[in-house]
Amino acid sequence: MAKDWSPTSWRTHPIKQQPRWPDEADLDRALKQIAGYPPLVFAGEARSLQAGLAQVAAGNAFLLQAGDCAESFEDFSADNIREKLRVILQMAVVLTYSMGVPVMKVGRLAGQFAKPRSADFETVGDAEIPSFRGHIVNAEGPTAAARVPTPDRLVQAYHQSAATLNLVRAFTKGGFAALDRVHAWNQEFVASSPAGQRYEQLAQEIDRALHFMRATGMDTESNANLRQVDVWTSHEALLLSYEEALTRQDSTTGHWYDCSAHMLWIGERTRDLDGAHVEFLRGVGNPIGCKVGPSMTGEQVIDLCETLNPARIPGRLTLITRMGVDAIEDGLRPLLHAVKDSGHPVVWACDPMHGNTYTSENGRKTRHLESVIGEIEGFVRAHHAEGTWPGGIHIELTGENVTECVGGADDVQDADLDSRYETVCDPRLNGRQSLELAFRTAELIRTTQSS
Repeated sequence: MAKDWSPTSWRTHPIKQQPRWPDEADLDRALKQIAGYPPLVFAGEARSLQAGLAQVAAGNAFLLQAGDCAESFEDFSADNIREKLRVILQMAVVLTYSMGVPVMKVGRLAGQFAKPRSADFETVGDAEIPSFRGHIVNAEGPTAAARVPTPDRLVQAYHQSAATLNLVRAFTKGGFAALDRVHAWNQEFVASSPAGQRYEQLAQEIDRALHFMRATGMDTESNANLRQVDVWTSHEALLLSYEEALTRQDSTTGHWYDCSAHMLWIGERTRDLDGAHVEFLRGVGNPIGCKVGPSMTGEQVIDLCETLNPARIPGRLTLITRMGVDAIEDGLRPLLHAVKDSGHPVVWACDPMHGNTYTSENGRKTRHLESVIGEIEGFVRAHHAEGTWPGGIHIELTGENVTECVGGADDVQDADLDSRYETVCDPRLNGRQSLELAFRTAELIRTTQSS
């Protein structure tokens, strides 16, 4: 356990990106209500994820972390959860089959509600109103009343997370994720794309392999490895009062775990070594991540490793790079070199989304798929040059047929964005684009590692 740490010790450190709650008594009431609820995840599950991530750190597995930019209260439904999960499973099959290593599937779901903002206020017309910070805090409507932080939203976020987890567990353990259903995962609008057609060919090869296994006498119907998968949850640990309310002491080890998700991460805006977010996450037993932007130095990244994982536990710490397509290769190599020399066993993952956001002519925030894949390409090249393992990708996506990111086989243009721009915050890849990214990522890593 971390020294001089408690679930409340973060409160004595400087903190960023917190809402200005208008009624502290109302906030305390909501937090006490959440603290009395059951944990959303369990310590043993978090330890299982950490064991898998240890294999990623050793170069024997790959991390796929994917899901919504920010989960929505309004668009919450079983269909949305199922379609998001479907795309993640499709991507994982492509990566596993093409790269020949296990894929750790970690969703940005069941808790990814809060969003950091570049400013506390924004101007709408002639009025200055508080920024939208995700449905766990306020509403996105462009009025001062909608933007008032409301503590009851914290309670609603807990209940939606619990319902999402319940459905994900049912899908992943109840037959939906069985390997003989890979054809059924191919949605109509995805199947008609070039990537969808490639996926269908891959599914046929898997079917032939399963038929062969049955012909040799293997019981594929009762083999859990072929019928079930593990999908873990993650989100940015931004609202520390909410995270504290869901932190529990494990009865078997005595260690503290943040039971709001299996994995938590610290954002680029809140990774100050003396800040509250680093202080809180250094003490919980979950596997944790930290975003790494272009301003990070080798000395700073080693300081983060020493603070967040002083015992050098494999799988404990994932460093998630987000530098932009033009900065990734040159910016990442010194960090890879520094961490490798230090001996810290980290997972390196690439977030190719956040460094490549721009505003289109019609005022929509968007990302170009070629820039996203270009950052992954630079990430892979940097690792190849330094002799390290490009351990994963961190993607914002949806299972819906949205038009939020441009490019891809459909050649979505800026002018197309308004047709189905549905995100409550940042633009997400749709199913076609996500599957295309999975194929191209696998090819990049396979060809680079074999050269």
